[in-house]
Formats: sequence, C-alpha cells, structure tokens
Amino acid sequence: MATVEELKLRIRELENELIKSKQKQSDAEHHLRPKIDQMSAEVVDSNPYSRLMALKRMGIVQDYEKIRSFAVAVVGVGGVGSVTAEMLTRCGIGKLLLFDYDKVELANMNRLFFQPHQAGLSKVEAAEHTLRNINPDVAFETHNYNITTMDNFTHFMNRISHGGLEEGKPVDLVLSCVDNFEARMAINTACNELGQIWMESGVSENAVSGHIQLIIPGETACFACAPPLIVAANIDEKTLKRDGVCAASLPTTMGVVAGLLVQNVLKYLLGFGTVSYYLGYNAMQDFFPSMAMKANPQCDNRHCRRQQDEYKKKEAEQPKQEVVQEEEEVVHEDNEWGWHPTHSTFLIHKTEIFKCYVSLNVMLFPARHRAGFRGVRGRASGCIRTGTRSAGGHYCSLHHT
Repeated sequence: MATVEELKLRIRELENELIKSKQKQSDAEHHLRPKIDQMSAEVVDSNPYSRLMALKRMGIVQDYEKIRSFAVAVVGVGGVGSVTAEMLTRCGIGKLLLFDYDKVELANMNRLFFQPHQAGLSKVEAAEHTLRNINPDVAFETHNYNITTMDNFTHFMNRISHGGLEEGKPVDLVLSCVDNFEARMAINTACNELGQIWMESGVSENAVSGHIQLIIPGETACFACAPPLIVAANIDEKTLKRDGVCAASLPTTMGVVAGLLVQNVLKYLLGFGTVSYYLGYNAMQDFFPSMAMKANPQCDNRHCRRQQDEYKKKEAEQPKQEVVQEEEEVVHEDNEWGWHPTHSTFLIHKTEIFKCYVSLNVMLFPARHRAGFRGVRGRASGCIRTGTRSAGGHYCSLHHT
C-alpha cells in the first residue's frame, strides 16, 4: 500500500500534468486564426471558405452564407457524433451545441477525431478545443451530462428550445448520434413534445451497416412509431464491458454514416438536392436502401399523436392541387423485333435484410443497343443493379440480394 507521502507526490505530479495540459490548450488558442465576419468567394490560399462558396458559383447552393445563421445540437459525441461535429464546423455552421456525458478513452482511438493526449477529458470538452482550433467562427455550447436523467432531461429540453443562435430561439435541428435505445427515446420524447425536427443516426453492433433518418413530428414516423431497421443493440457499451465484451467499431462505417448525415443536414438547411427521410447503408453488399415512413396513428407517444393531429389540420387547410396525368411516352416505337417495351414493374415481396416492400422499374434492351442505358432505367430500391448478358442476347438488370 502506498504511503501518505507517495500519494501526495502523485497528486503533485497529476496537478503539474494538468497545468501543462491547460498551458498547451492555451497556447493553441493563441494561435487561432482571426475570425471572419463575412464569407468570401475570393480564391486565395488564405480564404477558408473559398471551396465552399464555389458551390454557389456552380449553381448547387443558392445562398451558402446562410449556413452561418443555423444552430444545430449534436447529442452523442462518439464515433459518429464527433465526426459529424467536425464536418459541420468545417462547413461553417453558425452554432453547435454538444451533449455527452462520457470521457475520451484510449479504446476510442480506433475511431476518427479524438487523439491519445485527450484521454481522460470529457468528450465535449476535448471536442470543443479541437473544433475551436479548426474554425473559430463557430459558436460552441457544451453540456457534459446524461440526458436521460430527470433533471438533465429538463435542461436538455430547455437548451434545444432556447439555445439557438439568437438566445431564446430554438435550435434549427437536433442530431441524434447516441449508441443506446434509452437516449434515443429521450431525444424522441423531447422533440415530439417541442415539435422539433431532428435526424437520427446509428451504426449496427457488428459495425458493417448503419442508417440516417429525418423525423418531422406529426408528418413522418417518430422513433416510437417505427424504430430504425438497423440499430445498435439495446445494451449500452458500458454494460457490455462489464460482461467482458464490446461492440465492434469500424472508423470507415462511422465515417460513411457521419458523411451521409451531414450531407442530409446541409441539403435540408440550405435547400438543395433531395433530402432523404430514411437512408440505410450496408457495407457487406454496398447498397443504400431509401424509403419514407408515415407516422403511426396508434403511436405509444402521446406527443407524437398530438403532432399528427396538428399536421392533419394544417394539411386540411391547404388548397388541394389538381393532379395532371401525363401520357406515357412510347419507347422504341419502331424496332426490328416487333414488340414495344414499356416500363415493367417487378415486385420483390421481402428483402432478407430490410424486410420492406419495394418495387423496381426495369427495361430490357438488346445487347447491341444498350449503349447509354447500361441495362437499367427507372428506380431500384433495396437491390443491387448489375448488368449481365442473358442467353437471349438481351442485357438484363435484375439481381435481388
């Protein structure tokens, strides 16, 4: 057993290490680049926003500067959440609110973002130091607590409803990057009660699949209506560790899911492209199933049912639009085979992995006329589209996984 003197010596050593660590952080902060008041499209090496502003010049985004007017809350600063926060910081988001109760461990080093010298620091503290050095223009707010306890849940609701870029205003989006069912349900409950739009994300326990999901209270399925098809197990990592096991973790999968999440966030906030309501990722087969899920009228969450009622009232007040039905154009009107192909619909009753109903629109063309078509025309969801030449000489496309 250590003596009192040895313990005192060890305490002094730890205090000195803490002072040195804080000094390093302070030195790094002194080397921060000056803040930039306005984004510029000027193409010079010293402009950190020139590549982002090029999106506006190329017609992808109408007003990229708008990104600085948004506040986003990231709940869970682990493998997905930390990379998500970094991407948003580099994109120039206005404000980030970070929520996590965990500390950085050496066991986290197989993932992206955190570094060994940050072990022992709270994840939100370590993340803020790193992110502030990357982009000092972003405002940060950190909360080192578990959102599932009663008091913390109340404070969490207060911050997402009043912690916007302008104090007193709600955040523009909440991102769930947590790794357990309880935390997801807490976020779901808070957002349903507040009518807060949020995006859910997750990686499977075997680390080779994941998903993102946009949840608009009342309009789309909430987490209680239809839990995602690919989620980590309902046991958190600390419980697994007590049993001497842990969930698998691949930085590649987490990087892909974080990228899909942030891409969806940018499209939603800046109004470009198609925003995905649900997008899955399976690394084993390399496909990305996409779908939209309607809210469940019998959802267990009463706030979800209330939001559904309010949404129905708003929809009823909207003027009905007339649907103009267009005639289907004839494909290959004159051809040497004497038949006139149109879109053929194939119904796959159930996929083995996602267990959802999907349909494919597929067209077949002779091999010598396949140039420019690659054997496929139309949509394919939940399958892999690969071209193979059939015995009849036609270029076929349907391969179910």
